[in-house]
Amino acid sequence: MTEPLFKQIAALIEDSIVDGTLGIDQRAPSTNELATFHRINPATARKGIALLIKNGVLYKRRGIGMFVSAQASAIIQERRVAAFAATYVAPLIDESILLGFSRTDIHALLDQVAESRGLYE
Repeated sequence: MTEPLFKQIAALIEDSIVDGTLGIDQRAPSTNELATFHRINPATARKGIALLIKNGVLYKRRGIGMFVSAQASAIIQERRVAAFAATYVAPLIDESILLGFSRTDIHALLDQVAESRGLYE
């Protein structure tokens, strides 16, 4: 299922924070900038920004705009690690149990897939 548009906007801003494009105390794009760039309703962009403020990723400077909080990267990372575990790791473990894999089998499989994707080069 596709995420609602406002959550996609929030995720794009989070990606910019995680990859370093937006640093601590840097101004985030305004709702109007986001709406124009993505050709969306400003209310949708505002909802995405509001989600980031609620989560402590952005903070508001009245009359100036929204800025990246000092804790933004840690907040995003913590939430994404938990989501990754729930979305990918738990189902992987559940399926491995059904297939009768040992812990060693799972590690070997992960290493094999990682190597085939060039992770260990």
